[in-house]
Amino acid sequence: MLKAIHAQEDRKEAQAKAETVIKKLKDMKLTRELVKEGIHETLGYYSFPCEHWRKIRTNNPLERIMKEIRRRTRVVGSFPDGKSALMLVAARLRHIAGTKWGMNQYMKMDRLEEETAESLKA
Repeated sequence: MLKAIHAQEDRKEAQAKAETVIKKLKDMKLTRELVKEGIHETLGYYSFPCEHWRKIRTNNPLERIMKEIRRRTRVVGSFPDGKSALMLVAARLRHIAGTKWGMNQYMKMDRLEEETAESLKA
């Protein structure tokens, strides 16, 4: 049901679908208010150009970095102290930032810059 909210064409439709989902959850006696309280936060990506929606509503780049750090720390097993774990993670992040892997452009910002320029003119 939650995926259906984010599959809508625009914010207005997503908000309407969210209200329907909230009503269904109440009918099922699932009265937690998490959906009702947090829906406006999860629909924030609708204020950006539609070309960016798919990439904004996911956190795939961060997930990829965390997976790489987890893989590296599991090899070590146990660290003698927190500082050595922090040094390993920081070294990996420096490597990502300094290589081509860190230079990949996840989103093209041209469209966002165009809309910002248009809104400033208006």
